[in-house]
Amino acid sequence: MEKIKSFKELRMWQKGIEIVKDIYMLTSKFSKEEIYGLTAQMRRSAISIPSNIAEGFKRSFPKEYKQFLHISLGSAAELETQLVIAKELGFISDDELKDMSEKLDHTSKMISSLLKKIG
Repeated sequence: MEKIKSFKELRMWQKGIEIVKDIYMLTSKFSKEEIYGLTAQMRRSAISIPSNIAEGFKRSFPKEYKQFLHISLGSAAELETQLVIAKELGFISDDELKDMSEKLDHTSKMISSLLKKIG
């Protein structure tokens, strides 16, 4: 098995980038009054997922890598909560919530799996 040379090769990072794009598309339909509220918060949470995967990958020590992966998992949970709030406020549909929740769950499982491998 070949050693991964770049965080860009990580499937969980690639999925994280897809989540960011999806969140930008979803929040672009939100009311303009939300631009500094839920929209900004959701975008920050989404961006944090692949960003922390990348930053952790570049760290020299497994303990640091694990810390950044845990932050990424926390951001995924934060984003899922914000998606529920967006649904409750009528900003997104049941289907949009379900789709994004599945993507977040899948990405979170990949991150958790790597955390177990790191030890």
